[in-house]
Amino acid sequence: MYYLLRYELGPGYVERREQYRQEHLALAREAHLRGDLVMGGTLADPVDQAVFLFQGDSAAPASRFAASDPYVLHGLVRHWQVRPWVTEVGMEAGATTHPHTHM
Repeated sequence: MYYLLRYELGPGYVERREQYRQEHLALAREAHLRGDLVMGGTLADPVDQAVFLFQGDSAAPASRFAASDPYVLHGLVRHWQVRPWVTEVGMEAGATTHPHTHM
């Protein structure tokens, strides 16, 4: 199952992130090496959100990531949310479909 972690970024995110960037990236690399984090990054034009794609049996790894991310801990992220993502098309799409979603 896939999970999307979405960050709503606060004002001044781009200017403020540099002092926490290496710690944030180390956390992301660790999650990736464990196989939890597939990919992640910011949305551009404007840089007001970030999205991370997690995989696993539960949303817990994504929630733990956000709870320990220095961007969250130091107020660069105004709000974060984890939601299950039911994939239906693509090479990595899941075999099961959530009963309440249709493409």
